[in-house]
This record gives sequence, C-alpha cells and structure tokens, in this order.
Amino acid sequence: MDYVALKNVVAGLITPANPDALAHVHGGMAVLLLARLITRRSLSTPIPLACVAALQLLNECIDRYNHGSWRWPDTIADTINTLFWPTVLFLGLRWRRERTPVRAAAAEDLPATT
Repeated sequence: MDYVALKNVVAGLITPANPDALAHVHGGMAVLLLARLITRRSLSTPIPLACVAALQLLNECIDRYNHGSWRWPDTIADTINTLFWPTVLFLGLRWRRERTPVRAAAAEDLPATT
C-alpha cells in the first residue's frame, strides 16, 4: 500500500464526511500536544508550533512527491486546517502569559484586607 492510499484509509477512519480536512485538524493538534510533551516546552512558546509547521511542510512535500506536482488548492487548505487551532492556542496562551505578571504585580500593590 502506498503512502497516499494509507493516508486516505486513516483519514476515512477518522471522519467519513470530509476525511482529509478533519484529519489535518486532528493531526495538527496531536502533533502540537506530542511536541509539548516531548520538548517539555509550554504551548505559549513557539517550539511546539514550529514542530507542527515542520511536520506539515514534510507532509506536503511527501504529497507533492506522490502526486508528481503541487496541488496548490489542496496544499493551502491542508496547511490552514493543520495550523489554525495550534496557532490560535499559541497566540491565546502567549497573550495570557504576557498579561499574567501584570495581574500578579497589581495584586501585590493592593492593600491587605483583614
């Protein structure tokens, strides 16, 4: 069984409606969490997100090799589906991390209540 056929079988098991799109969403989140566990870096650091981007690039290069040419609409859709939620999590957690010290410092400045 070649790579494309195997990928389509796995994608069909995950979701029968639009297997490729949802498989990319699940794959991106799975890689993000695995990268978080393996690297022991917070999701608010760019390392886990970079792992997702690197594996997505590798996946699209394998698709290009197997199909013989770039299929730009598919490549763009796959990349958006794979990177959207990991990027949203990264940006949200990054924004929250930057705001947290401000709240802690503000809490220290408040007078103690008895």
